[in-house]
Amino acid sequence: MPINLILFVAALLVSWLVFRWLFTVIKSTATTGLTIVVVALLLQFAFDINSQDLLREILNLPQTFQDFFSKIR
Repeated sequence: MPINLILFVAALLVSWLVFRWLFTVIKSTATTGLTIVVVALLLQFAFDINSQDLLREILNLPQTFQDFFSKIR
């Protein structure tokens, strides 16, 4: 078997693996982003919580966890 054929098959295999990995990453990112948008819209329309309130709570989350775990000890 010539070396060029082996290199060609290896290049195809590596290209397919990289494409598959890239597709998985993009699919996962899109799914996560869509889920975040749906949750944010649900909070906004169902409970009148805007994005600034949500972001403020997300930024305060480490302090909330710290307070919670300090009360347990």
